[in-house]
Amino acid sequence: MDHECYMRQALELARQAMAEGEVPVGCVIVRDGVVVGQGRNRRETGYTALGHAEIEAIHQACQTLGGWRLAGCSLYVTLEPCPMCAGAIINARIPALYYGAKDDKAGCCGSVLNLFEERFNHHPRIYSGILGQECAQLLQNFFLNLR
Repeated sequence: MDHECYMRQALELARQAMAEGEVPVGCVIVRDGVVVGQGRNRRETGYTALGHAEIEAIHQACQTLGGWRLAGCSLYVTLEPCPMCAGAIINARIPALYYGAKDDKAGCCGSVLNLFEERFNHHPRIYSGILGQECAQLLQNFFLNLR
């Protein structure tokens, strides 16, 4: 499988989130070609500020792999991670991050700031714009329909 294929899986999770009235963000975590964690936004349905797609996917990947270090994993998410999710990526030691759309209001891969350039002990490689137009369009459609 290639990067676009994994991002398409994340987009499908984002569509599921949107169908539940959530901001459409989806995430998959892959190791050795196998999806080991997946998540979608569930802040509204779960009544929690922690209900971000990345947090859910990281939790599931840790359970699947039996540890908190996600070495050898790649994370694919439809929207640039926020500060909380960027911190979780650092703490989980995820070596590669692929995201679709930029987040000019909360993005921590360079849009607002780049948390991964700070003096933390872990610095994942960041790849942006994977199916970026499709990811951005899904979010734009969601917010247009809210108004």
